[in-house]
Amino acid sequence: MDIYPAIDLFGGKAVRLYKGDYAQMTVYSDCPADVARDFAAAGASHIHLVDLEGAKTGAPANLAVIRRILDAAPLFSEVGGGIRTMDAVEQYLSIGVNRVILGTAAVSDPAFLKEALSRYGEKIAVGVDLKDGYVAIKGWTETSALTADAFLARMQALGVKTVICTDISRDGAMQGTNRGLYRQLSEQFAIQLIASGGVSSLEDVAALKAMGLYGAIIGKAYYTGAIDLKQAVEVAL
Repeated sequence: MDIYPAIDLFGGKAVRLYKGDYAQMTVYSDCPADVARDFAAAGASHIHLVDLEGAKTGAPANLAVIRRILDAAPLFSEVGGGIRTMDAVEQYLSIGVNRVILGTAAVSDPAFLKEALSRYGEKIAVGVDLKDGYVAIKGWTETSALTADAFLARMQALGVKTVICTDISRDGAMQGTNRGLYRQLSEQFAIQLIASGGVSSLEDVAALKAMGLYGAIIGKAYYTGAIDLKQAVEVAL
């Protein structure tokens, strides 16, 4: 299982939100590139990046910062947050991003998702953010009528290979990840599933690996010191 330490970007800084609430934001670093270097030094081979401003506005807002991060630490990178046009997809891929994550667009614009998959295949992932069992969109500010099961069934039918699944109620809350949810989804769907939200202990990492998940994202637990990244990478091997 791959470990994806996360950098959430707002105003060019590395921040974390509590349960997706922009009003409850903590700044952890003024230099995200330094954070990425620390990830690499701890043995991480992957990185998960989120443009929080982009998630709200629908247009990339931290492109230059992401370019600096990739220059500083040549890790396998995936980026999400407000990627709702083919131009945005191509901008990220052109600066060396390995995989682009479509969230709101995957829900609201199926034709765009199909075109992106047709052009770029496995370089396109889908992020599904769940709030009380339903898919949330627009930076977690709105909830759609789609259930997790219905949405993942649709993604699998379209040929999506990788899905990043976030339980918003656990995100940044340090209450442990939703193991039941990920066990159910991993058994139900033949998709490369990456768990996000609430991964806050090495026990969480070990449990997700035992389920056969493709990856796990570590966010706040890294910044608070609750998880030692080097140990997490070793547990996930």
